[in-house]
Amino acid sequence: MGVPMTVRITGLECQLTHEPSSAVIRTVPPKDNGGDGSSFSPTDLVGAALASCALSTLAILAAKEGLTFGDASAHVVKEMVGPPRRIGSLALVITMPRDTRPDQRARLEEIARGCPVARSLHPDVQFPMTFVYP
Repeated sequence: MGVPMTVRITGLECQLTHEPSSAVIRTVPPKDNGGDGSSFSPTDLVGAALASCALSTLAILAAKEGLTFGDASAHVVKEMVGPPRRIGSLALVITMPRDTRPDQRARLEEIARGCPVARSLHPDVQFPMTFVYP
């Protein structure tokens, strides 16, 4: 079953509506591409999608597999390349929960690297993932 979404543009601002929930996201091109940079750009959302997908997938599969997983966070940096203009890299740093057991780290990292967004990215997009264990 597909997920319906609607996008409306006014000037350079797009309003994206997730129809099942009515949640709204706004995008604007970045300053270096003719916009004002006042919100996420469409390519910024790809970086945010990778980070949130990795964390969500970790939480879901850790629970299913009985792995220790608590509060975590991620920081992503998007780098554009070109021409043609495209995403060159999405460098992701995931700060893992303080109580992550050393014997579970490899499996948790494998889960994050295999999230659906990571598996959907074009092979030319680099997305190194670094894991920090406080």
